[in-house]
Amino acid sequence: MKCLVTGGAGFIGSHLVDQLILAGHEVLVVDDLSHGTKKQINKGASFKKLDIRSAKLARVFNDFRPQVVFHLAAQMEVRRSVEEPMFDAEINILGMINVLEACLNSGCPRLVFASSGGAVYGEQDHFPATEADATRPLSPYGITKRAGELYADYYTARGVRCACMRLANVYGPRQDPHGEAGVVAIFSEKMLAGQAPTINGTGKQTRDYVFVEDVVDAFITAFNAELTGPYNVGTNVETDVNRLYELIAKQAGCDIPAGHGPAKAGEQMRSLISAAKLDGETDWQALTSLEDGLAQTVAWFKQKAAK
Repeated sequence: MKCLVTGGAGFIGSHLVDQLILAGHEVLVVDDLSHGTKKQINKGASFKKLDIRSAKLARVFNDFRPQVVFHLAAQMEVRRSVEEPMFDAEINILGMINVLEACLNSGCPRLVFASSGGAVYGEQDHFPATEADATRPLSPYGITKRAGELYADYYTARGVRCACMRLANVYGPRQDPHGEAGVVAIFSEKMLAGQAPTINGTGKQTRDYVFVEDVVDAFITAFNAELTGPYNVGTNVETDVNRLYELIAKQAGCDIPAGHGPAKAGEQMRSLISAAKLDGETDWQALTSLEDGLAQTVAWFKQKAAK
């Protein structure tokens, strides 16, 4: 199978490429390396350095003729989306349309899109949120991810069948701890360096933390099952930041008490999604416990620090 992965040099994308190569697929990575790194790309994959907004993308698709596209390239920083909503929209909406148009014009019949479980729902009415619940994104980032889903619906009707994976808080090896990164990566790196990470606010904010390998399995499952429409990808387990700190500190051998800073303006207090729909239609489940996933993640950061 010929698979094209946008954002394949990044955190989730590089893990996905690894699994596709392992399964014997032919893989082309398209990435502008603004967040990902070339060294993370599996040597069995081909690579094209390109922005997804580029007019050259159509030629790449026409030359490679992918049978499925996994679209993970994105502007992923919520704070930057607030500060630069035009930039966010250019990548997450215009880039999405450019990818979908390339699919349509090259005859690619399938696309699996990385959406967001937390940002799309915003403040939830129910816990855990299901795909039938209202979407009220609170940031330009959430708005553009929801817009991407709506464009996916439109192109599905035109012949490019799209599955939209609403991801919970993804963590794991290779996550970038710099910039606006996942809290697991930030905490892990700081604790291993003997520093105390700062918890924003009370630390009672809760999230659904899902391990990257389970997320990759969900992407591949969605393709194999020929799913269309939105699907939550999470663990249905709610963990607050204080508890997360304790678990990472245990793995890192860190006994430094957490520092607390001011709460982030507009931050959601709770975020929890149900993956019952994906489980019911495919038997997919998140198999990695938070403790096991954190052990693997901290071990990776420890190895990285030793190099």
